[in-house]
Amino acid sequence: MNRYPLWKYALLGLVLLVGLLYTLPNFYGEAPAVQVSSGKATVKVEAAMVERVQQVLQAANLKPDFVQLEGTSVRARFADTDTQLKAKDAIGAALNPDPADPRYIVALNLVSRSPQWMGRVRALPMYLGLDLRGGVHFLMQVDMKSALTKRAEALTGDVRTLLRERNIRHAGIVRAGNALEVRFRDAATTQQALELLADRLPDLQWLQSAAEGGEIVLAGTLKPEAARLVQEQAVKQNITTLHNRVNELGVAEPVIQQQGLDRVVVQLPGVQDTAKAKDIIGRTATLEVRMVNETTEAREAERGSTPVPFGSERFLERDGRPIIVLRQVVLTGENLTDAQPGFDSQTQEPVVNLTLDAKGARVFRDVTRENVGKRMAIILFEKGKGEVVTAPVIRSEISGGRVQISGRMTTQEANDQALLLRAGSLAAPMEIIEERTIGPSLGAENIGKGFDSVIYGLAAIAAFMCAYYLLFGVFSTVALAFNLLCLVALLSMLQATLTLPGIAAIALTLGMAIDANVLINERVREELRGGAPPQVAIQVGYEKAWGTILDSNVTTLIAGLALLAFGSGPVRGFAVVHCLGILTSMFSAVFFSRGLVNLWYGSQKRLKSVSIGQVWRPDGAKPAAES
Repeated sequence: MNRYPLWKYALLGLVLLVGLLYTLPNFYGEAPAVQVSSGKATVKVEAAMVERVQQVLQAANLKPDFVQLEGTSVRARFADTDTQLKAKDAIGAALNPDPADPRYIVALNLVSRSPQWMGRVRALPMYLGLDLRGGVHFLMQVDMKSALTKRAEALTGDVRTLLRERNIRHAGIVRAGNALEVRFRDAATTQQALELLADRLPDLQWLQSAAEGGEIVLAGTLKPEAARLVQEQAVKQNITTLHNRVNELGVAEPVIQQQGLDRVVVQLPGVQDTAKAKDIIGRTATLEVRMVNETTEAREAERGSTPVPFGSERFLERDGRPIIVLRQVVLTGENLTDAQPGFDSQTQEPVVNLTLDAKGARVFRDVTRENVGKRMAIILFEKGKGEVVTAPVIRSEISGGRVQISGRMTTQEANDQALLLRAGSLAAPMEIIEERTIGPSLGAENIGKGFDSVIYGLAAIAAFMCAYYLLFGVFSTVALAFNLLCLVALLSMLQATLTLPGIAAIALTLGMAIDANVLINERVREELRGGAPPQVAIQVGYEKAWGTILDSNVTTLIAGLALLAFGSGPVRGFAVVHCLGILTSMFSAVFFSRGLVNLWYGSQKRLKSVSIGQVWRPDGAKPAAES
């Protein structure tokens, strides 16, 4: 009656082992490490960097615990801080021979002390949030008016170009705020222009009116959905750009997320240098398009045998090869409105599709017509230093404002180049409206208090349950500990960021999880009061309690999902732990505790009593339980 089949015990044992495996890394603590990440948007950190760092450390007689690639950075772990500092100096000197122009960021960091084999099975500790580890917090406001103004300026140029190409005469085009006004002298020309603009510029809504002097005015404004899309894209591009910039700081788990319609939260755990963080976040990057100097003198200069010709400059391509380009700037990043990866319609090779504004399209058409067969370099400037992102050959005249960059790229390289071109600068200005610094000592104090609250809460619950329900209380306490183990393991597997509200959610989960065991124990008592045999009481008690447990947890889960959907920041962190805790508590309170009871009592065929505390019966007869 109260026996589990073998496969259920095997499943419980497997869950227990997995829970232990993924919980253990959180108890090893952190060790000093050196992190190598990209210092420029055109530099990528790949698997080959691991071997290079190992060679540098071997030459310096420094022995790391391990060197491995994690995401877009390489981390080397050491036994003590002295070795860490020596390694940082050695790696920095080897990777950045020119300190004034560093290609890589070599930063001090902390990584888990857990064995390397745990990392191979992705058994990693949870990340600690800003309030537990210390760091800096910024709340930034995106200037949406500037984003709309920038879009309106681009559309003004597009209107002027379209009317010029179709030989439609107008009396002037002006921009009034985020609206465009085009003046005409007769109704026929106005109607012709209206049909063209409505067809080619669907984002604009046109309104016709009369002006002084008999002129007719077409006023164009962005449609609400188009304006909303411009604002959303501005925030997304700014978040992408910020992600690229904070990589320089060597932050293990930065939090950069949208808050509301026009705000961005930036949290950098482990960073104490606020001035450096502000400098990097507020950094500007620009794009320039120039022609490559392909003269004989330039080829000799590339090999270093002669000086750079007058009117030219020397840059490096992504593979490190030198290239000589003319100083004259053809286009700047201001003329680039979008860059997206794609595939060539004929060869199906990965390409990057660029979209230029009206001025950029006109200039690009003229330049490509005059320079067919020559190379054009796209240069990204950061901190006054420029690097060539790509230098394709011009195959034919390119008109229409749409440019395609191709040339033996992989899909990932096409995505990377599109990101570099698109995220070279912020789509709209941002202002820091809130700044907060949290010290590591305060974070350590928060960790201590948070874990004390969980431990003391668990101990108090265990003492009450064991005193009130005796052996069934022990089963409930073991199930509660199993619930905590599963919850921590699940958070570690998901690589969640643990914050102070998350610890509060864990403590709350323990209090809520024991409710299910109380319901089960009281249902079993109720059956015993009714005179049911102990084996029957256990079975019926669990079956009747299950419906109530499910109803109560589902309603609580709905509230947690609402917090997860509409909350942000600390509220969202609380909701994640809360929802996961509800799921693990249902599994541990019903399935695991039933397994313990079945294991203890299931084999006793003539069971006369169970240890579940005092069972009071209305008729005063002796209860079928031990008190």
